[in-house]
Amino acid sequence: MSSGRIIAVCTSVKKGTTKADVGSAIVEAGFGIKGDAHGGDWHRQISLLSMEQIGKMKEKGLDVKPGSFAENLTTQDFDLGAVKIGDRLRIGGTILLEVTQIGKECHTRCAIFNKVGECIMPEQGVFTRVIEGGEVSVGDAIELA
Repeated sequence: MSSGRIIAVCTSVKKGTTKADVGSAIVEAGFGIKGDAHGGDWHRQISLLSMEQIGKMKEKGLDVKPGSFAENLTTQDFDLGAVKIGDRLRIGGTILLEVTQIGKECHTRCAIFNKVGECIMPEQGVFTRVIEGGEVSVGDAIELA
């Protein structure tokens, strides 16, 4: 698996809503992205989704972009589908994430489903905890550590 890049860094103040691309953010070890609703002491501190998957939804006629599925980091040219639980991902020069979950169960039709009509995070989302923090910015490399 080769190196890809981060094409969006997204945050929101509430869970269950779409996120906005903020360009860069501070990632805190053991927490997640500073100021993001999903940060905290749990196993899904930062979520990732590929632009390739978002593109498939656009092809279906959905008006979606990075952050539409509430992912924190949108990647490009990195095969998120090949990562496994326990894998570690290096972002930029400092950030180290550990994959803790692939996909998630959605118990209700969240705001994302209601707005977009479909949610791909239950099958395509990659969830991680932060081992080492730092600053993440659009354009940073992402690779297996």
